[in-house]
Amino acid sequence: MGEFILTTIRKPDQTLACFSEYDSLKRVLVCQPNYMRITEVINETQRHYADENIDVPLAVSQHQQFVKTLEENGAEVIMLTPYEKYPEQVFTRDIGFTLGKTVFVSEMGQDIRQGEEEVLRTWLDAQGYPMQCLKEHRIEGGDVIIDRTAIFVGVSDRTCVKAIEKLQSLVPAFEVIPVPINEKYLHLDCVFNVLSETEALVFPEALEEKELKMLRERYSLIEVTEAEQFTMGTNVLSIGDKKIISLPVNQHVNSQLRDRGYEVIEVDITEIIKSGGSFRCCTLPILRTV
Repeated sequence: MGEFILTTIRKPDQTLACFSEYDSLKRVLVCQPNYMRITEVINETQRHYADENIDVPLAVSQHQQFVKTLEENGAEVIMLTPYEKYPEQVFTRDIGFTLGKTVFVSEMGQDIRQGEEEVLRTWLDAQGYPMQCLKEHRIEGGDVIIDRTAIFVGVSDRTCVKAIEKLQSLVPAFEVIPVPINEKYLHLDCVFNVLSETEALVFPEALEEKELKMLRERYSLIEVTEAEQFTMGTNVLSIGDKKIISLPVNQHVNSQLRDRGYEVIEVDITEIIKSGGSFRCCTLPILRTV
């Protein structure tokens, strides 16, 4: 525990709340990709870029621009300390997720990422924030998507059914909805993302017809092409007031969003997505307000 550096100390009465993926983003945890690299291939995107690997100075520069964009749009950005032994640490969403007024700390599904949770736990403990540590069964925040009282959880290579059952027992006020996805795809947010109470992005080929039918009954679905799924077309970040941060390369997605009245803020983090995650993966919201 002592080796982890705490960069921000807050009083225990600071507000913490998250009840959707699209309310106004006020406080968020990120981690700069100082030591980002593909050392052990743990997803299909990394397999594609393993030989090329990561240009770290470029990744850091792009991440800094992303942080600047968040701050310009009213978010307080809190930096977790990066450690060389955690090359995937930039993807803070996976190590935890805020549901209601509690931060749930994940049980990571890959050895290379185990230990990142300890950095988050240390920080949360220092702030006095309420947290629940999920143990025994693997679950990662990229599989957890919240929309008011509904929580969609991907059944994936990183999140198992027993973990989802445990989560439901811990949040009886919410409806936890398992969403099996093709294990080729890393997390649920790589193929599905809620944009508002009525709209969502989806890559339909990753889901079975039963789950697609359920989602169609709840949302007007904006379909993402196979090419734009590979470039993380669903992994946008909603920051409130119908503003969405998205990659410039995903022009078809961005055009569909603008046609539906969203303000699309294009930020280039294409160096970071080589490791299998984009804007949603790179952020752990602590506070969203209506």
